[in-house]
Amino acid sequence: MSATAAVAAGTDFAELCADARGLFWNQYNPGDGASRIWHWQGGAARCLTPEGFSVRSRVYEYGGGAFCLSDQGLVFVNEADQQLYRQALDGSAPAPLTLGTRRYGDLHWATGQVLALEEDGNQHRLVSFSLQDGTRQVLAQGADFYAAPTLSPDGLRLAWIEWSRPHQPWTATRLMLAERQQGQPWAAPRCVAGDAAEESLQQPRFDAASRLHCLSDRAGFWQPWVECVSGLRPLPAAAADHGPAPWQLGASTWQPLADGGYLASWCEAGFGRLGIRNGAGEWRDFTGAYSRFRSLALDEERLYAVAASPLAPAAVIAIDRQSGSVHILAGGSAPLPAERISQPQPLRYPSGNGEAHGFFYPPSDGATKPPLLVFVHGGPTSACYPVFDPRIQFWTQRGFAVADLNYRGSSGYGRAYRQALHLSWGEVDVEDACAVVSHLAGEGLIDGERAFIRGASAGGYTTLCALALTEVFRGGASLYGVSDPQALTRTTHKFESDYLDWLIGDPEQDAQRYAARTPLLHAGNISVPVIFFQGELDAVVVPQQTRDMLAALQANGIRTQAHYYPDERHGFRKAHNQAHALEQEWLFYCEVLL
Repeated sequence: MSATAAVAAGTDFAELCADARGLFWNQYNPGDGASRIWHWQGGAARCLTPEGFSVRSRVYEYGGGAFCLSDQGLVFVNEADQQLYRQALDGSAPAPLTLGTRRYGDLHWATGQVLALEEDGNQHRLVSFSLQDGTRQVLAQGADFYAAPTLSPDGLRLAWIEWSRPHQPWTATRLMLAERQQGQPWAAPRCVAGDAAEESLQQPRFDAASRLHCLSDRAGFWQPWVECVSGLRPLPAAAADHGPAPWQLGASTWQPLADGGYLASWCEAGFGRLGIRNGAGEWRDFTGAYSRFRSLALDEERLYAVAASPLAPAAVIAIDRQSGSVHILAGGSAPLPAERISQPQPLRYPSGNGEAHGFFYPPSDGATKPPLLVFVHGGPTSACYPVFDPRIQFWTQRGFAVADLNYRGSSGYGRAYRQALHLSWGEVDVEDACAVVSHLAGEGLIDGERAFIRGASAGGYTTLCALALTEVFRGGASLYGVSDPQALTRTTHKFESDYLDWLIGDPEQDAQRYAARTPLLHAGNISVPVIFFQGELDAVVVPQQTRDMLAALQANGIRTQAHYYPDERHGFRKAHNQAHALEQEWLFYCEVLL
């Protein structure tokens, strides 16, 4: 499989919405980097987004919740100007709903109003827009960050998530509720949960009776809770995370049902599951052959999800609620026959004073003791999943084994595991990346002397730390990776401006700790080749981070390469750039192994 084919297989889907008019989703096309709305009804799907538009929000830089359904059609965020547009379903041209420089995301439709998160420089607020006359109303302001506005079916209760600096949405948030009488303005909001202790809440939902539900991790995992007289009480649920770390807005991994039950996906040992618990407490499993589920939606007849498996990439699927039969509506076609696909083997191995998780992919040729490539995901509070990833298959097709890590600090294994990175970034993640090499070498699965490491964003930081502070790897690749954490605190965007304080410490009070974990300051210790990839429009990890690290290595005579992409931001979206980066990384490692 070529780099071009691997990238072409990266079509992705998000933000499923279902109603009587059919199913709608946002579809990312790696060919041109655009995202477009598709509508499925009666067995056929058609694209609704005309040329010249791409549906993507950049609120908090990571976006999400870029469209919603209204009674008149669609309302969406146009990527180019970040403004709201409305569009009928008859194929007519979109018309602007907003004008200006504010950015929008996390859209929700409720009783003639579009609820949205509004970003105005470093100010954030919840607003609504009337589709009749475009009137804008501020619903909530004053907190540092907002997410997930939702209105009850009776229109009398408005809930949302908010949080304050220096917290992140996966460390401590508040569930807020405002109420009103019919025809009256909103009363002052009250905090339902999250005010007394550190607790991460996400995805608030109202059921048909206008009762408030939410995912909370106060019991150790993100699980469903429902309001009661004293605040929230837990619903029966698996001891597992029912949602990912909310890096993006608009997530939907669970929905309460009218009978008192709920639809949910959750994560067990890294593998996703899908099921319905009815009001009587009975469970029905709909997992089937899939290992990850997201963007859940449902109607009276079907469940809908973006799902993937070890043998198939992301697909939009419909599951009949009676028979359990699965129909693929879009995507899901692997560019390789099943017998040539390297499938994930769960990893659970000792590291430091704990243990770490991940997935091992053997090379497709069955070679013994192959070279190893360690994948380090970004975030760092994110996760990798045991699904078909064309990038991983690109490497296994070329004789590499791959270890895709969920190092300590990753989500999907509960709050305690996720919190393991507190003040320990650059230590426990590096420890886990090195330990997996010795573990796999000890099992006779790889050649420990031919191990490489690669990572993007926060994964790039772990990569550079591992190369600077250990002697485990033969080389590595940093894709828009952090080389100077202190510089990052001065230049990055508001959403992550305090994250480093949680991950490492106060830049002034803990200056020695920063110095010990700054790859740029330890560049002289790197003795192996490194290749860099960087988007010139990146506002999260600015290009100067890569340039400084590159210059330091070149000054020491280390073999390096760097590739800059003038039309890319944080995370590459253009197919030709993605393919170029993948191909160049492979060629670089081939030269190192000669």
